[in-house]
Amino acid sequence: MSDQILDPRQERVIAEPVETEGRESRPYRIDLERLRFSPYFSRLSAVTQVIPQASVGPVIHNRLTHSIKVTSVAREIAVSLVHSDPQTRAILDSLGGCDPVVVQAAASAHDLGHPPFGHLGEQVLDRVARERLGLPEGFEGNAQTFRILTELDTHGAAQPGLNLTAAVRAAVLKYPWTRLPWATENTELAPELRPRGVGDVLSTGAHKFSIYSLHEREIARVRAAYPAIAPWQQTVECSVMDIADDIAYSLHDLDDFYRAGVLQHASVSSELRTWLRSRSALAALDRRELEADTRTPGNALELLRRRALSRDSWIADDEAFRNAVDRVNRELVDGLLAVPFDGGINSERALSAFIRRWLDRFQRSIVVEATPHVRSGHVRLERQAWHDVMVLKFVHSRFVLDNPDLATAQRGQARLVESLVLGLDEWLRDPHDAFRAPRRLLESAEDATESYFELRESTPESLSGPTDDLSIHRRGRGRAIVDYVASLTDAQAQSMAALMGTSRV
Repeated sequence: MSDQILDPRQERVIAEPVETEGRESRPYRIDLERLRFSPYFSRLSAVTQVIPQASVGPVIHNRLTHSIKVTSVAREIAVSLVHSDPQTRAILDSLGGCDPVVVQAAASAHDLGHPPFGHLGEQVLDRVARERLGLPEGFEGNAQTFRILTELDTHGAAQPGLNLTAAVRAAVLKYPWTRLPWATENTELAPELRPRGVGDVLSTGAHKFSIYSLHEREIARVRAAYPAIAPWQQTVECSVMDIADDIAYSLHDLDDFYRAGVLQHASVSSELRTWLRSRSALAALDRRELEADTRTPGNALELLRRRALSRDSWIADDEAFRNAVDRVNRELVDGLLAVPFDGGINSERALSAFIRRWLDRFQRSIVVEATPHVRSGHVRLERQAWHDVMVLKFVHSRFVLDNPDLATAQRGQARLVESLVLGLDEWLRDPHDAFRAPRRLLESAEDATESYFELRESTPESLSGPTDDLSIHRRGRGRAIVDYVASLTDAQAQSMAALMGTSRV
């Protein structure tokens, strides 16, 4: 045993004895084990991915099965990079390396911060946190993941967080910045010059971010092990995890949609075939005409093409886009969707063959770059695969996420989350009954308030808005409530809202 750290990537928040067994990945395997034994990881089995499991059955993905598949895809990519050509390996080494176990750990952790009801819950928590709880940073699933790993989860009694290595902490930072500076800095940058995830409307700051101001000082410590990587870039291992997430989302969620029957052959076919047949005429239309009637087949896909060319001119290409639409039309619409899923062996085989074929193609389409575009990463998909994923994700958003049948249920879920947050806030502000609130919530409020006071003392510029004592107490209470609600499963949120009577508010 030795307590000497030779590799800064293996440095932990608090030093621990290092086991020297001749295996370089040993510290990272410990991280992976800590993550997989975490109650936050187990909780993901009862959190919605896109389609609620209760309405279809156990074959539908939840956040846990999604995370497991992201881990598998990410490991496959990482192993292939480790065994790639000498030139590629040299680039990887110069950037800090690509350890498959670090990649697996990051993939296992990447969705820990997702609240009940998936992205819908995330949007509601963000809005309510900013508008009603006095939290200018709001809520973001990626930032919540980092908060869980470094503050909320526990490993032993000595310190908060899981005390993970710098490599794994860095590998979960998909958007390595805080939210608020983007509302006042770099606002003059055109969208195509901003890092992916910052977004268009900067009035509230970055759309996507991986760190709350409470953990801002962690950025310098975590990134110190990667001096060759630009401040707004992901580490190599993070890029691999991010790509794997995109691949799994575009394919394995498609698996769910096909099984559930929410992807209708006629509507998807009409959109794709109309665009392929009339793309010249659609290209001649004014943007306002397209935006005024996105329900007309072909219009929404044409808007996607234009948006890609304006935002991602570094890779977007008309011919590659046409090829992607054509491939999705042939293999998804005319192939898979032409025969509705009936639960039989032939349907299972057809679905499995489709997923496997596309998965293999994506995993073979990895590119490594020493100096990527600001909207790209050191590891990315090659041009055609990039377009293929974009069109698959368009099918998701257009024909599933905007589906009126899902929207009806989501409307109720959004109301439930908001009412639960406001109900807990009212409870903690009740001078006669606050002491009976859940113990974890009360302790979390004390800890968060203390952290905000410490932040006001050390780096007050990190706090936007009022910073008087009353406002700091409000922030601490609000952050604790958001933490608490975000840690619930779908069923727990529904049950708690019903018990408190907030579901009827």
